[in-house]
Amino acid sequence: MPQLPKIIKTNSSVSQTMTVDVMDEYGDMMTKEIACEHPLTVYLNWIEVVTLMTLGERPSALVLGYLKNQGFIDDIEAIESVIIDWDTNSAAVITKENTDGLEKKLGKKTVTSGCGQGTMFGNVMKKLEGVTLPQPTLTQSTLYGLLESLTHHNETYKAAGAVHGCAVCKDTSILSFVEDVGRHNAVDTLAGEMWLKGETGEDKIFYTTGRLTSEMIIKVAQMGIPVLLSRSGATQMGYDLAKTLGITMIARAKGNRFQVYNGMDNLILDVKGDASGFNLDDKAKGAHRGDRSGGKA
Repeated sequence: MPQLPKIIKTNSSVSQTMTVDVMDEYGDMMTKEIACEHPLTVYLNWIEVVTLMTLGERPSALVLGYLKNQGFIDDIEAIESVIIDWDTNSAAVITKENTDGLEKKLGKKTVTSGCGQGTMFGNVMKKLEGVTLPQPTLTQSTLYGLLESLTHHNETYKAAGAVHGCAVCKDTSILSFVEDVGRHNAVDTLAGEMWLKGETGEDKIFYTTGRLTSEMIIKVAQMGIPVLLSRSGATQMGYDLAKTLGITMIARAKGNRFQVYNGMDNLILDVKGDASGFNLDDKAKGAHRGDRSGGKA
């Protein structure tokens, strides 16, 4: 039996879900639970390695698994302790293993396409301080038209699956669409393309098939795009950042269904019915509500 490291946890803890108010496609308010996203900065012998975005369920195992899989440490018996402190959102791993040259190794670090691993550091958020995005209005009919246009894309996903798609849009037109094995790769591709073309984002809508996490909100804000649309759900930190930065956040958008998490006043509900033109009477509306009762984000 190997000598296991000492796991030290402070008294602080983190929540894994929180409840928020959202608006559906009828303009009705409802409550949804969203997953909480917490930054956890990992230190190895007091050298900062990475900031992981996590639900925070088993942080010590997450940190050790990351360091092992990235090749930073090899011997579990050489690890003296793992200190988890949610007051400072940090995890410190102390090891007797030789970590000489760690800074050089970090300089060659490759950011993977993994969906749950974040690499955003404080300097990025510092650059976003004081950023104010425009607050354009968006009609429900335009949103439905855009969702219809998007159904004709995702070619790689339709053929092989296992990819995410992102798009820069204007009104109901898709200006550029890209697929990649990770949603962050896809959004970075579109950001680079806009940069090369000298395009600005104030009149654009960004679409992603992926979750609306903090990194996604940050990257869209860096592009200057004020409206973010996804067929997936949102995390707590993504939600909080959208409110802070003034991004209209629309999640669970597919067909004629959507949920507005932020920027409700910017959406004009001009459609009395679904995307096919069917007018929803009270009975149909009640049936719809019955279909979604008890659902969670």
